[in-house]
Amino acid sequence: MGYAIIQQSYLAQVRCLHGLHGCSKQEGHSSRLCQCSVMKSPVFRLNCSSKCNHKTQFCLQRKGGIGSGRNSRLLQCRGLQRSVCIGRDNEIDQDERRSENYDMGVERNFRQLMKKTSSSSLLYSDGPLVENDEETNNGILQNFCSQGRLVDASRLVDLMARRNQIPDFHSCTNLIRGLIKLDRLDKASKILKVMVMSGGVPDIITYNMMVGGLCRRGLSRSAIDLLDEMSLSGCPPDVITYNTIIRCMFDSRNFDMAIGFWKDQLRKGCPPFLITYTVLIELVCKHRGTLRALEVLEDMAIEGCYPDIVTYNGLVNFNCKRGKYEDVALVIYNLLSHGMEPNAITYNTLLNSLCNRRYWDEVDEIVSVMKETSHTPTVVTYNILINGLCKDGLLDRAINFYNLMVSQNCSPDIVTYNTLLGALCKEGMVDEALQVLHILSGTSCSPCLITYNTVIDGLAKKGLMEKAMRLYGQMIEKGITPDDITHRCLIWGFCRVDQLEEAVELLKEMGKRDHKVGNKAYRFMIQGLCKNKKVDIAIQVLEMMISSRCKPDVTIYSMIIKGVTAAGMTKEANELHKKLIEWGVLREGAMLE
Repeated sequence: MGYAIIQQSYLAQVRCLHGLHGCSKQEGHSSRLCQCSVMKSPVFRLNCSSKCNHKTQFCLQRKGGIGSGRNSRLLQCRGLQRSVCIGRDNEIDQDERRSENYDMGVERNFRQLMKKTSSSSLLYSDGPLVENDEETNNGILQNFCSQGRLVDASRLVDLMARRNQIPDFHSCTNLIRGLIKLDRLDKASKILKVMVMSGGVPDIITYNMMVGGLCRRGLSRSAIDLLDEMSLSGCPPDVITYNTIIRCMFDSRNFDMAIGFWKDQLRKGCPPFLITYTVLIELVCKHRGTLRALEVLEDMAIEGCYPDIVTYNGLVNFNCKRGKYEDVALVIYNLLSHGMEPNAITYNTLLNSLCNRRYWDEVDEIVSVMKETSHTPTVVTYNILINGLCKDGLLDRAINFYNLMVSQNCSPDIVTYNTLLGALCKEGMVDEALQVLHILSGTSCSPCLITYNTVIDGLAKKGLMEKAMRLYGQMIEKGITPDDITHRCLIWGFCRVDQLEEAVELLKEMGKRDHKVGNKAYRFMIQGLCKNKKVDIAIQVLEMMISSRCKPDVTIYSMIIKGVTAAGMTKEANELHKKLIEWGVLREGAMLE
C-alpha cells in the first residue's frame, strides 16, 4: 500500500502490492510531480503522479495528513501482480471531489477485475497464504511436497521469496528433484536459485540430477553454467558431474568442445579425476579413432593429467572388441614408451578377444610372452583359454591347459570345472564327466547347482536315467535344492526312454515346488502316454498343464481324442470332439483320423 504525500518536504516509501517491487519519491512545496521506479516488474512500468491520468492509472486520493483516516479508502488485491500507487492533492478542492468520484469507479473496476481473475490458480494459491508467517508457510510447503503437489509447492516458494521468507531447504531439495523427474527444468531451476539465494546449499545428488536433465535436452552450455555455479554455492562438482557433461557433448558430436572443456577444468584447478579422464579418452577413441585418442592423451599430460594402466586397458578393450589388433599394438607401444608395462588385465582382455575369433597361434604367442614377464597366467587366464577351446570343440587342448595350470600350482576354481564338465557332456563323455565330478568332491571347490545340472543333463540325454536319479539324490543329500532346470532335464530323459510314469511323478514334484514346465515337454509326455494307450494318465497331465496356466493347443487336444479312440472308447472320443468344437478349441470342420 502507498501513503499520501504531505506538503512538507519529506521522503516517502511507496510499497507496491507485488512483494518484490518498491518505489521511493521526494517532493517539496514547489513540486507536485514525483517519479516511481519499479524494479523487475513482470507486467508493466508504473509512473506515479499526484495528478492522476484516469485513462492509464489506478490512483487513490487520500485526504488529511499522514495517520489520518478521514475520507480514506483502501484497495486490497491479494495475489494480483499489479502495482497500485496512492497519491494526495490537498490544494484544490475541486480535484478532491473529482478524485473522490473517481475512487468509486476504480473500486468497481477492481471488483470486476477480481471476478475475471478469481479462477486463476495463482490468486487461489497466494490468497490464503500471503498473510502467513514463514513457519506456517514452511509447514504448508512440507505438506505440498509430501502429497506430490509440486506445482502448488513451486508457487508457494515463489510467494515466500517475494515476501522475503526463507523456504525449508529440505522441502526445496525434494521439490527440485521431483520437478526434474517430471522434466520441469525451468521451474526446478527457479527453485534452485531461490534456495541458493536464501543461503541453502543443494547437495551433489540434486545438482547432478539438474545437470543430467539439462544434458538430456542437449543443453550442454547451460549445464556448464550450472557447473560453474556449483562451487560458488559450496557444492563442488564431482566425477559424475563432469562425466555427464562430457558424454552430452559427445552425443551432440561436439568432440573438440568436450576436449577443450576438460582442459579448461584442469586449468581452473579441477582434480584430475582418472575416471573422467578415462571416459574422455575412450569416447575420443570411439568417435575419432585411436590415433586421435593417443594425441589427446599426450595433450592432457601437459595439463597435468597423466594416464595410467586403467586408461590404456580401456583403449585395449575397446579395440579388441572390434578386432582392431593393429590399433591394440599402437596402444601397447605407447604404454611401453611411458615406462609402463601391460598387466594381467591387459593380457586377459587380448586373449579373450583372440580366443573368440579363434586366433589360436596368436593365443599361444601371448601366453608365451606372459610366462616371460612378471604377470604369469592366472586362474582367470586359464579359464579364458579353456572356455575358448571348449567352445571351438578343441577339448584335448583344453584338458592340456587344465593339466598345465595344475602343474603350475594354479588351483582351478568352480568355473574351470563347470566349463570342462559342460564340454565333456556335450561330447557324450559322461563317464569322464562323472570322474571329474568325483575329483571335484574331494577338493575345497565344492560342486554347485550348475555343476549337478550340467552332469544330470548329460546323463539324461544319453538315457542313463538310473545314474541321473542317483546324482539327483546325491545333490539333495548335500543340501542343494534342485531347480526347474534340474527337473526339466530329468523329465525329458524319462520321456526319451518311455518311462512316462516316472516323468509324471517328477511333474507332480515340480508342481509342489512351483517350477515351470514348457508346452513342449507337456506335449511330448501326452503324446507318449496316448501312444502307449495310457489315456487316463495323459488326461491327468493335461489337467496339470491347465492348472499351471499353460494353454494347450489344438495338437494336444487332438492327441487326447486320438488316444481315447485308440483305447476303444469311440463314443466318448466323439463326444469330447463335439465339446471341443462347442468351446471353440477345435474348428467345425476338424475331422478325426
